[in-house]
Amino acid sequence: MYLPASPAEEAVAAELAVVRPELGTAYAAALGGARAAVLTRLWRALACEPLPWIVGREAGAGGLAVLLAGGGRLEGPAPDPYATGAYVEELLLDGKGYRQAARLVAALKVPHGEEFAAELDAGTASLALSRAGQPSPGRDTAAAATWEWEQRVVDGHPYHPNCRYRPGFSVAEELAYAPEHRPVVRLGLVAVRARECLVTGGWPAALRDGGRILLPVHPWQAEHVLGRERARPGPAGHPLMALRTFAPVAGGPHVKTALSTRLTSSVRDISGYSIETAAAVSAFAQTLSQRLEGRLHITRTLGAVTAHSPDLAAVLREPPETYADAAAGERVVPVASLASLPQARSAVWRGAFARLALSVCLRVLELGVALEAHGQNLLVVLSPTGAPLRLVYRDLADIRISPARLARHGLPVPPLSGRLVTDEVPALRRKLFGSLLTGALAATAGSAGAFAEDLGVAAGLPATPDTEALLTGPLPTKALTLMRLSPAVPGDQWAELANPLAGA
Repeated sequence: MYLPASPAEEAVAAELAVVRPELGTAYAAALGGARAAVLTRLWRALACEPLPWIVGREAGAGGLAVLLAGGGRLEGPAPDPYATGAYVEELLLDGKGYRQAARLVAALKVPHGEEFAAELDAGTASLALSRAGQPSPGRDTAAAATWEWEQRVVDGHPYHPNCRYRPGFSVAEELAYAPEHRPVVRLGLVAVRARECLVTGGWPAALRDGGRILLPVHPWQAEHVLGRERARPGPAGHPLMALRTFAPVAGGPHVKTALSTRLTSSVRDISGYSIETAAAVSAFAQTLSQRLEGRLHITRTLGAVTAHSPDLAAVLREPPETYADAAAGERVVPVASLASLPQARSAVWRGAFARLALSVCLRVLELGVALEAHGQNLLVVLSPTGAPLRLVYRDLADIRISPARLARHGLPVPPLSGRLVTDEVPALRRKLFGSLLTGALAATAGSAGAFAEDLGVAAGLPATPDTEALLTGPLPTKALTLMRLSPAVPGDQWAELANPLAGA
């Protein structure tokens, strides 16, 4: 079925014809799949999230009907909130078919829908561009470096309708900086007087120049936010799936940079609070990991600096592959890229991985820390045969720490205050369950049925109140579309998904 191109789709095609004309045919061929992928993610939100203009939902043999305030009726297939494939090609709004998420949202005429529709349009075109630039199948997985695994995550967030939304990036900049296009990126260095910076942890001599700190910056940031003339040439790096974090070509610590544009839901700057707490949280995490008997490693924050601006800050972090024995054939794979691992199609393998992830992360929660263990932050160390051995966790900027739980287990309470610290049980469970369960494990499973099989291993874990909540209660997930349509509401908002173990 022919669909006219949207404004963003046309704009990308026009720019692509100038900067990379050989990708034009592949881009056009990828548009249909990209539209279905974004529409599927949007349908998940419309079917599951507490959107204020949805007044009811009716399930039937033909699928689901969403009842809208004002009397409208939106119909689609039976939703699977854990599915990662593009299974929705068309939704009917009062009998009229829509195959493009942006045009559907515009037709819904909901508050802030015009802005969201524009984001969906741009994100769909960007997703098609990401898919168009992929090499032919058959890449060797055994020899891939960790950064190469990261770059195989082509479609971005598995459930966010804005999975590839990159405002402010031209087509040329996406090709030059986005990890799925596999570029090598030259970072910039901005010299700032040391007395004008806040530095925590160690900051290497190689990134100092007399009395100045040499602060790594993303080239997009240098061009669009800081002023290109401020940055001198810096090290080259492979962009990781976070887009603003790099594995240096020469090796060494990963470099997390500020990137002052909205990607999916968040602006990727680096807060002063994150810099202030970086060293204390990292030291605390090393103490915590010692309780896990080698089953969980947490990458250390080696240094962090800010020029007292979220737009000009950077973090140096230990690379995850530090915790794999390369000589023994071990490798580290981000959970988000497990879909490209052949073994992950096996229910037996997924069950072993789920048992490892659940037993470790629930134990950490019992001790007093809720990890944000989504597919980007959580990595798994694999044996030469692909068996899951242990976990690696990175990026401590948004965990939650419970002083009361730590004290019960004789663990030192770090000298912290602010958003990282809470004893509220719902907040702790939401942080872990919403990232690990309805994020990493669900996306690895790819469907409600497979997720139920994988989640069933939790029944054999030690009985705790957290495990009981996991087995019997609804599962929290971030209401990503609600958050985008509620710009005046700060922080996370949540939906509850049916527990696939209910009644089992």
